[in-house]
Amino acid sequence: MLRSAGDVWACALEVNAWRRGYPLEQVRSVTLLCEGGRLFLDVTAEIPVTVYPPGEGPHPGRVAGVDVGIIHPYAVAGPDTKALLVSGRAIRAEHRMHLADTKARRRAVARRAPKPGQRGSRRWRKYRARARQVQGRHQRRVRQAQHEAARTVVTWAVGQRVGVLHVGDPRGVLQVPAGRRHNLRLRQWQIGRLLQVLIDKATLAGITVHLVDERGTSSTCPACRRRVSKPRGRTLTCPHCRFSGHRDLVAAATIATRTPGGGPTTPTPVVLPGVVTHRRAGRHLPGAGRSRRDPRRPPPGGARIKMAGCGPPHHPVGSRSPRTVRIHNTTETR
Repeated sequence: MLRSAGDVWACALEVNAWRRGYPLEQVRSVTLLCEGGRLFLDVTAEIPVTVYPPGEGPHPGRVAGVDVGIIHPYAVAGPDTKALLVSGRAIRAEHRMHLADTKARRRAVARRAPKPGQRGSRRWRKYRARARQVQGRHQRRVRQAQHEAARTVVTWAVGQRVGVLHVGDPRGVLQVPAGRRHNLRLRQWQIGRLLQVLIDKATLAGITVHLVDERGTSSTCPACRRRVSKPRGRTLTCPHCRFSGHRDLVAAATIATRTPGGGPTTPTPVVLPGVVTHRRAGRHLPGAGRSRRDPRRPPPGGARIKMAGCGPPHHPVGSRSPRTVRIHNTTETR
């Protein structure tokens, strides 16, 4: 029988660790969170790092560059002229439709909203609970899509035997005011979370990650090293040497030549990718891969889109070794 709050907490901890497959000696911290009116347990566990059979694991001499962006959360240029593009248009659509839905809800109840200091009615409390529920669902959808994008990059890097990832750090743009609309895009971008999720999953797979300066990589021609004005689309065309290539992949290839803590120490030639693999992040989002209609409206015929579960899984690759790394997991309590 549970006699106190401590007993309830200990029982929840054991159930959560058992569901995730973590022995209690590997659990380092547990935090109770409330998100969208629902309770979650945030568990920090210490789990082994992946090892591979001889000759099949990531090689420390194979380096790939990763460019972090909004339209493409990750653009990777690896060795052997191979590249990966992860599309984030479904995530942008989710942000846009959630903002439109939130504005419509607020306009609908603006007249019935209680005044400052006035106690709300039962209907108002139900509306606020529903708004918190929708906000929590939106956050879980975006978080799941970000984990899927990072898992795609790590799986591709393991298949290419990439041992080192040079990731461009664009967080300096957050300090530059760019207007109301672009500031909203930067806030929804969630750069820090994208970097942290990629670092966690790459470290778990045995891949080393270095953050490098990405300044000028998207506006410098890799052939003649001259500055190129920002293109309107995704294709970078140099007016000086007539070079043309995908803007994000050109930046990723240049980032691969950068060294941690500064720019390239020597004029390293940039190897541009020739084989590009395309993947989409957020397949579980409503309307992903469908037409351009409103993804929150039901499709013709009255059938509604079924929502998928949105937890942030960390799936290991290969077998495990005695080396360990800490990651974060979140599980809902019942």
